Amino acid sequence: MNDWAGIAWLVVLLLVNAFFVGAEFAVISARRSQIEPRAEAGSRAAKTTLFAMEHATQMLATSQLGITVASLLILNVSEPAIHHLLEGPLGLTGLPEGAITTVGFIITLILVSFLHVVFGEMVPKNLSFSVPDRAALLLAPPLVFVSRIFHPIVIFLNKTANGVLLLFRVQPKDEATSAFTVDEVANIVAESTKEGVLNDDYGQLNAAFEFSVKKVKDIAVGMDNLVSLSEAATPAEVERAVAQHGFSRYVLVADNGEPTGYLHLKDVIDLEDPVEFTEPVPPRRIRQLISISRTADLEDALASMRRSGVHLARVFDEHDATRGILFLEDIIEELVGEVQDATRRD
Repeated sequence: MNDWAGIAWLVVLLLVNAFFVGAEFAVISARRSQIEPRAEAGSRAAKTTLFAMEHATQMLATSQLGITVASLLILNVSEPAIHHLLEGPLGLTGLPEGAITTVGFIITLILVSFLHVVFGEMVPKNLSFSVPDRAALLLAPPLVFVSRIFHPIVIFLNKTANGVLLLFRVQPKDEATSAFTVDEVANIVAESTKEGVLNDDYGQLNAAFEFSVKKVKDIAVGMDNLVSLSEAATPAEVERAVAQHGFSRYVLVADNGEPTGYLHLKDVIDLEDPVEFTEPVPPRRIRQLISISRTADLEDALASMRRSGVHLARVFDEHDATRGILFLEDIIEELVGEVQDATRRD
């Protein structure tokens, strides 16, 4: 092989190495949420990319195999060619032949290492990090093709690596992580807000993160702090309560202190008959309470109340004892801030 053929092979091997490095990082960095819509639209490249993401460890084994082979060949092919090309200029320096050989090898090693690190590693790696979805759609399909060609070797390497992990009691994963935990998303939002690329002036994003970890007991109103009425309350008493406290909903409590239902102002406001106005509210107008454990997640409680179509719920403990009342309004306030009752006075 002549010297210029060796230089040409150096360029080819650098491109091969760059391909495997770029494909490796693209498969890991790509977002499944961006690839799936393309796959559902019929894109073959997107479907293959999803396959690569779902078999990430096999793709990594293929990439590492390609990188290792390319790296070994780069030095073996390029060193003789570059070294020979340097012998002429170095011979003009008057150095001894042994020194020329040593200096030529050092220069060759530095040059090839520079080209390998910059163009074979860093450039494709940074490119895949910068545009991961586009890089994955471009590089994943040929990587899958190479993986299938060398399937036995790839499977052997992958199983060997997984076996070593199991020795250290680490469970291997085949699929690249494509989701974030709540804490990770919260950190991303905090950093984005700090850098000025995201605005959360009213704190709604942070409230949403806090909401996801709160329990019913964190916002339930205890029975001692509850403004309630007797289960035999009359429309007149409801009217007086609204005038005094300004709330539109009131829990009805039995003689033993247990809540039995609740009333909304509009449930009695149309009772104009003097007798009806001073008699206990008809049972058909009393709204039922659902029961929710005080240790339930707030988001689960919200879902239950929405399904049942109720605005208030009885909160119970592990012994089924009533510990308070949960208001839908209070749940919403955890997400969007204070919600003012339309009938409540400031």
